[in-house]
Amino acid sequence: MAALRCFARTIASKKIISAKGTGNLETLRYITSSGIPGLSETHQLLRKTCRDFADNELAPNAGKIDRECTYPKEHVKMLGDLGLMCVDISEEDGGTGLDYLAYAIAMEEISRGCATAGVIMSVNNSLYLGPIKAYATKEQKEKFMYPFLHGDKVGCFALSEPGNGSDAGAASTTATLVGNEWVLNGTKAWITNGYESEATVVFATTDKQLKHKGISAFLVPKPTEGLTLGKKESKLGIRASSTCNLIFEDCRIPKENLLGEPGFGFKIAMQTLDSGRIGIAAQGLGIAQAALECAIDYAQKRQAFGMPISKTQIIQTKLSDMEVMIESARLLTWKAAMLKDSGQPITKYAAMAKLAASEAATQCAHQAIQVLGGMGYVTDMPAERHYRDARITEIYEGTSEIQKLVIAGQLLKEYASV
Repeated sequence: MAALRCFARTIASKKIISAKGTGNLETLRYITSSGIPGLSETHQLLRKTCRDFADNELAPNAGKIDRECTYPKEHVKMLGDLGLMCVDISEEDGGTGLDYLAYAIAMEEISRGCATAGVIMSVNNSLYLGPIKAYATKEQKEKFMYPFLHGDKVGCFALSEPGNGSDAGAASTTATLVGNEWVLNGTKAWITNGYESEATVVFATTDKQLKHKGISAFLVPKPTEGLTLGKKESKLGIRASSTCNLIFEDCRIPKENLLGEPGFGFKIAMQTLDSGRIGIAAQGLGIAQAALECAIDYAQKRQAFGMPISKTQIIQTKLSDMEVMIESARLLTWKAAMLKDSGQPITKYAAMAKLAASEAATQCAHQAIQVLGGMGYVTDMPAERHYRDARITEIYEGTSEIQKLVIAGQLLKEYASV
């Protein structure tokens, strides 16, 4: 941990990667024995730092917190100490000041060690701090950003509802201005960090006649009167992070807690999800990589027919297919992150990265169990946990079906303008 804290201090004392992303646009080259292209020396140092932390702190405890459904508070604080809970928040705002490629790299390595820690980190970085960074006033940042940068507090993002699913523009939660207060009524569903978070970005309809253009975004502290939490959902995977409903019943917040302009909510949500999908793509990569490494380790040790099963053609085929899927998805994820860093549109590439990486996670986790056979089906080995954790990456922050619609929509727009 001493080396990791040293790296965190280096980040805090010196801007080692430009927040505008100039450091990651070097000529692509292979500079490590693992053959990862396109990374500066600093990105490589970040990757090694996160990998060491994942191997030493996260992976040894991932099975236990999964079985006990225990929120990893200590690990979240460690992530904060390393600057990983506010990766692309500027140094001027008290953040780490790295770029989005750095965020994607860190997310993959943390998720490789523990997918639960990865999603907690992702929600705080992308979904909570992301829209605040882009739209909050100085006064809002004082209250809703600065205390959430270093793992002492985490935030959450409240867009989905029980009845709207993938239709984010059909928000039935309402916000009515009464005097100097907004009054919120409705229910938000599937909220990651719901129990542990101390503030949330909430999307509610302020003008029903305008449909999605009548949705606004709000900053709501937790706890606050009129906001209650539903039961903790019992989930297939990512079990150590809480997921619940946020229930608003005449919940009153100050007028100045409006984030951005009235009616900007849908725009804020879509921009936030674009960026968030890069984080979930990286989470999927981490799970897929962990599954592959588990499969390789077992295949090299397991003897059958007088030799390690890694020598058999069928196992080698499975391993090679897994590697191709992971590397392909990784390059898409890094491209999406680089586009964001350079200020270019990311909607299509973020969707492509999320689609490819989440499906790679599921497929690699599936094949890892096949490689392990019966040992893949029991909790003595992490393969079954990777399988359970992988499945949600194809659902949250936009299902695979929604990603395909987004990709096709962007593609048709490109060709319509030719």
